[in-house]
Amino acid sequence: MSRMRVVVLIIYLAVCAAFVGIMESGAADVFLEATRPDFEKIPIGVLGFQGKTAVAGSAEQVATVLKADLRRSQIFSLMDLPKLGIKVNDVDDPEKALFKQATENGISVLVWGKLGVKEADVVLDGYVYDGGNDEVVAGKRYAGPSSVLRLMVHRLADELVFRYTGEPGIARTKIAFVSEQTGSRELYVMDYDGYAPRQVTADGFLNLMPHWSPDRRFLVFTAYRSRTTQDIDMIELATGKRWTLASLGGLNITPAFSPDGNDLVFATSHDGDSELYKLDMRTKVLQRLTSNSASDLSPSWSPNGREIAFTSDRGGGPQIYLMSADGSNVRRLTYEGDYNAAPAWSPRGTWIAHVCRTPTKEYKLCVVSPDGQQRRQITAGPGVDDSPSWSPDGRHLVFSSTAEGKSHIYMINSDGTELERLTSGGTHHSSPSWSPL
Repeated sequence: MSRMRVVVLIIYLAVCAAFVGIMESGAADVFLEATRPDFEKIPIGVLGFQGKTAVAGSAEQVATVLKADLRRSQIFSLMDLPKLGIKVNDVDDPEKALFKQATENGISVLVWGKLGVKEADVVLDGYVYDGGNDEVVAGKRYAGPSSVLRLMVHRLADELVFRYTGEPGIARTKIAFVSEQTGSRELYVMDYDGYAPRQVTADGFLNLMPHWSPDRRFLVFTAYRSRTTQDIDMIELATGKRWTLASLGGLNITPAFSPDGNDLVFATSHDGDSELYKLDMRTKVLQRLTSNSASDLSPSWSPNGREIAFTSDRGGGPQIYLMSADGSNVRRLTYEGDYNAAPAWSPRGTWIAHVCRTPTKEYKLCVVSPDGQQRRQITAGPGVDDSPSWSPDGRHLVFSSTAEGKSHIYMINSDGTELERLTSGGTHHSSPSWSPL
């Protein structure tokens, strides 16, 4: 295979899923689970939320959203209370007998709440009970317009995760992605569960490969706003203000911020082959990190900012390599399989997710440990899976897949379970990027 074709293929799988057609293949038989959390999930029950007639429907929605958040957290084991004979929804005020019944059924935590209206605002009260105790161990009140009701519920879910783990939850995070909703390829941002997508760019052409800044204020991406050049642009989400960070000749693609936000690494072909460069965001000084006759692209920083994973075909075919943040100490990471590309380093630093080609020539997601000693396949089934991006807690991956025909965004647990489609409609959605906390 020629080097140019390899470059195009890498770009396809890593970022665009648009310019080259890879034929879909049959379902893979291989399914290997990634390492599961080393703790037992906490049994939790949601008693429901009381609401007067004006908000009764919303009260039911609150319970549904909260249950979904708790399930996705992988911290809690959501118990089916009605199946256990425990009364829900019509609970005006939990009684002692109910807590005793929950304890006898092995339920450690119960959540109950109220939903009301105060002037123009919706008021959500959440109460937490644990250990079979009928005393409230945590109570939260949230108020705001009805348009932010889901956000209130997400916040309650995150508070529960923090209370029982000491770590922040992910229910209020966002996912940036590319969509053809308007006919052109534009950037969008949606809630982590696929709700409330909103358009970020409106150039009427191509905006690709979004990546978040560490403070969640900005997205960097490849833009074709001039129709003749590929630039690395940055947009401020709150204001829509936009800057061009790099406009070198040739391709300028796959930008990635360092964990501290001080540096931006991207690939450019202005010297001929695709090479990695680092832009100091403070001084605007540009430093070349790779220099060879191969193509290097798709950088991903380690959580501590000391190393960068990237894709290179310097060994003949696309594989994952590692290097120090200054471009030194380059070494090959992946050896299993003839195609490994689009690395994404996990927030805890224990895994690097990437696109792998299986022995049956299917493009799926795999994870490899940074020392190369462990490797597992995460996804299986029909279609092309690409553009992996980690949740900030490291428990999930979001990616795009053509499993159902058109490309859509999916979420999956890092052990390969609980596949969930996030986007809908008859258009293409691709290149997801999960926001930091």
